Amino acid sequence: MRRAAALPPVAAATAVLVLLFGWTFLGRAGRPAPVVAGEGRILVPASGAATAAFFVLRNPGDLPDELTGASWGPAGRVVLKRHVHRGATGSWEPVAGLAVPARSEVRMSVEGVDLLVVRPPALRAGERVEFTLHFRRGPDVRVRAVAVSPGGTGG
Repeated sequence: MRRAAALPPVAAATAVLVLLFGWTFLGRAGRPAPVVAGEGRILVPASGAATAAFFVLRNPGDLPDELTGASWGPAGRVVLKRHVHRGATGSWEPVAGLAVPARSEVRMSVEGVDLLVVRPPALRAGERVEFTLHFRRGPDVRVRAVAVSPGGTGG
């Protein structure tokens, strides 16, 4: 009689383990949903030295991710940077990553974190260029940015 009483809990535990194994095997456990990036903005450079690009990042998943950098073929280099206020002036410093929390949206901006684009090619307002954003956990994301005049970042 004791064996019969133990059978339902053992069967239930076995069923749960089978379901968890299936969930993991199908790739649903422990993997973040890819971060989604909407079309961004890149400032038309006043000189050929550098400019900035901005994107809105959305993480629909249950796990956080982190933007670790970006690339754009024609640019000399792309650096993830943060604007730093120092009294009446400002400067910038490179950052290793930009957190994109689970189920949230992060907006890059000229007063926060953006992409410093070193030695960009000449751009015209309205021109679209393609960046590749690199994430710590998720796959790279290819995204377009439209060139805008400074002050026309669209928020």
